[in-house]
Amino acid sequence: MKLENAVFLPEVVKLLEEGHTVTLRLRGFSMRPFLEDNRDKALLTKPVNPKVGDPVLAEIEPKHFVLHRIIRIEGENVTLKGDGNLGVEHCKLKDVQGAVIGFYRKGRKTLDRTDGWKWRLYSWIWMRLSPIRRYLLGFYRRIWLKYFKPI
Repeated sequence: MKLENAVFLPEVVKLLEEGHTVTLRLRGFSMRPFLEDNRDKALLTKPVNPKVGDPVLAEIEPKHFVLHRIIRIEGENVTLKGDGNLGVEHCKLKDVQGAVIGFYRKGRKTLDRTDGWKWRLYSWIWMRLSPIRRYLLGFYRRIWLKYFKPI
């Protein structure tokens, strides 16, 4: 069963506010190349102290949610960017609705934790590649996916 995000995600936010964790199948291509549409899942919890580098679920407009990485926090203003995006989104700190604990990637049953060395290393490298990200993503879409389909 598929529900529109504008209907489904506010219910997810309610569960997070009640203290539950929620596992979501990812939709969209904004977190490429490491997270794929309809393949990977994110384990979310209520955000406690979001910081730069954290992947979060944020409401950037009423009933419009994104799961992107925080790239800047200035007071109450938060700037987000999907790993597969060139542009940014903005929201307020109060609009950060969920924090990602980790990802289930490529059909695996084990969680790649966002506080683990693997994710921190990947994040450190990928965030610093921002000036050439356009070319890396172009290579990934035009060449890599043609020969190596995601699992």
